[in-house]
Amino acid sequence: MQVTRRKFFKICAGGMAGTSAAMLGFAPATALAAPREYKLLRGKETRNTCTYCAVGCGMLLYSLGDGAKNSVGKLYHIEGDPDHPVSRGALCPKGAGALDYVNSPRRVKYPEVREAGSSEWKRISWEEAIERIAKHMKADRDANFVLNNENGTPVNRWMTAGFLAGSACSNETGILTQKFVRSLGMIYTDNQASI
Repeated sequence: MQVTRRKFFKICAGGMAGTSAAMLGFAPATALAAPREYKLLRGKETRNTCTYCAVGCGMLLYSLGDGAKNSVGKLYHIEGDPDHPVSRGALCPKGAGALDYVNSPRRVKYPEVREAGSSEWKRISWEEAIERIAKHMKADRDANFVLNNENGTPVNRWMTAGFLAGSACSNETGILTQKFVRSLGMIYTDNQASI
């Protein structure tokens, strides 16, 4: 290999820069070579079912926080549950990205209402939200409940409201939902999976 004068100066300058950087403390120390702590070591593991579609993949959620009264838990890792019989550890991109929407600052965490004619949303309590929904449902059911059809046959149906159920519910939750909806007389009911 033939080294020209220019290459010789480049080699010398590079060596001096590296030596100078090492003298200033930029050299990797032995502490950097130490093994890192496993990121899931201190996390609380919680098993859950993905809520995106009707497949119902299993998820392992890892959060920090000991559950004390004044501590706030923080979800920091999500992965597929390898012991789950449906997905066996696999998650689609939506399920794997659930960490982003759970920790999003734009996520709605409390019930809000926009009054008629207003352009602003205001926060209300869960009790007030449930009471308002029940009041609206009762008023609509009382006004539109059909006891008999045009032939006089009892039908007991409520045709002006519908119910959209969750897609990742268990069979037990599904049958309880259907019993509740049918007891109100609702005909139109569906779950999220067919949207």
